Amino acid sequence: MVNIGDILPRDCTSAQAKAGSRKKALEAASELLAERFPEFSARALFDELMNRERLGSTGLGEGVAIPHCRIPCKHIVGAFLKLEDPVDYDAMDDQPVDLLFVLVVPPLEATAHLDVLAALARVFENPESRRRLRAQTSDGALYEELIGLASNDAA
Repeated sequence: MVNIGDILPRDCTSAQAKAGSRKKALEAASELLAERFPEFSARALFDELMNRERLGSTGLGEGVAIPHCRIPCKHIVGAFLKLEDPVDYDAMDDQPVDLLFVLVVPPLEATAHLDVLAALARVFENPESRRRLRAQTSDGALYEELIGLASNDAA
């Protein structure tokens, strides 16, 4: 069972992220992760996230995206951003995105990577969960809400 709290540090959650585009949103997430994990280069993370996006948008629809990349690291880590203003993301439903969960995955963690994606998708596919996440105005409240929703979903 995946515990989102194990991969999402509290200080890698932003409830009022400013980004005018998909690139700016990925840049903000990369910087947030690089601040928390000094072994990461914000530029390298951004480049890898953009490389993945060029293969096809990670926008799931309903205003949600789960951008991800593989980069040498010890374990899967994430950042969760709620954007102040939704951005065009080339999502399947053409809706702009305001909820992004960014995943950084070690190169050999294929199974765990899929498990985390599945757990996140279960949370984000629920309209009530999305509404509750969007209602949060502080980083701490957004973090707690996501962890609570993910825990309830896993139960």
